[in-house]
Amino acid sequence: MDTVVKKNDQVEVIIEDIGADGEGIGKYKGYTLFIKDTVVGDHVLVNVMKTGKTYGYARLVKLIKPSDVRVEPRCPIATQCGGCQIQHMDYREQLVYKENKVKNCLQRIGGFSNFTMEPISGMEEPYYYRNKSQFPVGRNKDGSVAIGFYAGRTHSIMDTDHCYIGAKVNIDIVKFIRNFISDYKIEPYDEESHKGLLRHILTRVGYSTGEVMVCLVINGKDFPRKAELVEGLKKIPGMKSISLNLNKDKTNVILGERIVPVWGEPYITDYIGPIQYRISPLSFFQVNPVQTKKLYEIALDYADLHGDEVVWDLYCGIGTISLFLAQKAKMVYGVEIIPQAIEDAKTNANINEIKNVEFYVGAAEEVLPRKYREENISADVIVVDPPRKGCDQSLLDTILAMAPKRVVYVSCDPATLARDLKYLCEKNYELVKVRAVDQFGHSVHVETCVLLTRKNVLKYYK
Repeated sequence: MDTVVKKNDQVEVIIEDIGADGEGIGKYKGYTLFIKDTVVGDHVLVNVMKTGKTYGYARLVKLIKPSDVRVEPRCPIATQCGGCQIQHMDYREQLVYKENKVKNCLQRIGGFSNFTMEPISGMEEPYYYRNKSQFPVGRNKDGSVAIGFYAGRTHSIMDTDHCYIGAKVNIDIVKFIRNFISDYKIEPYDEESHKGLLRHILTRVGYSTGEVMVCLVINGKDFPRKAELVEGLKKIPGMKSISLNLNKDKTNVILGERIVPVWGEPYITDYIGPIQYRISPLSFFQVNPVQTKKLYEIALDYADLHGDEVVWDLYCGIGTISLFLAQKAKMVYGVEIIPQAIEDAKTNANINEIKNVEFYVGAAEEVLPRKYREENISADVIVVDPPRKGCDQSLLDTILAMAPKRVVYVSCDPATLARDLKYLCEKNYELVKVRAVDQFGHSVHVETCVLLTRKNVLKYYK
């Protein structure tokens, strides 16, 4: 049966909901259309781009009547750039959207109905919050240097010196690098030909310390005019670390494995709460330290530690949550698959003089089952902070077998969170409370912290 609309039709719709990727959802004669850059309440004219049996996609042509929750984006390229999908939505409405996103996944995918949803923890200032930025470098169609961000779902560079969610110091860094490579005729990288030298500019900023790092990702072994490069970058307040990252592979992966120091320290430092962290160009570190502190404080509160607990922190990264937990636990064991991250975790423990932590290199879904099987380890609390794909079933089964009193699940993906919680709660756990944290203002992404408590003392055996 033909749909009520076809490709290139122009129709009017009113946006009734927002999808998981931030696109508006409206209906035309009962037929669902997904429309980017719209918000609930918008009355819009759209051009139909693609149709299926039950839904299609359309492009915004004209705002007939804007919604009350629509705002003018600060960034002039927010619509084209892939970084801020919902900057056109009032920030308070963004928080409502994200909280509902978590709640809906728990209800629809997890089947949960009886749990406490605590108010989302929003940002006081949802601009200039990112402590890490990666600027691709290339050329515009007219041959001029392009530095900025990729347009949504493409590798076309949106040329800009100013990102409204990145650290303000990036404006000066990008302007300097733009002039530098133009003055000294340094060729930007071209993805198609795999020629050119400068691929990306990586910046990191310590929000508590003000320390600044610049790392240039290059398609080569060295960078010309390093003395002039250092002299110029040193004038930027807070500059502490300048380095090169060698990436000569024809790949979309931004960073190579080798770092070559150019000037200053090979790291910067920053704090989350009272804990100090050293951050190298390759370190994983949460991009929003202000909100990360709130997230970890929630995790610490949910863990309910009194000084005599053994805690396992799975997917521990550079030990950020582990060291937070160690402030109140008897012993914390961290597991992370990336060796460099574990080296950073050990360093961070040492510089904070935290002794009651131990770290293991390996996949959490391999290390924990093996140690439980071979050493019969136990835990009072298990904390998991997995990647977007969530936890493997073998890890969930080991958690069930170890039967800790509490499981604290920190998630960056509400859908896989709901799936994993359903598995645990169908066996021996109860979902007690949930709190979303907005780490990434103006994007569709949301972090969530969840507390599970054991239903009974009997251990689960598959």
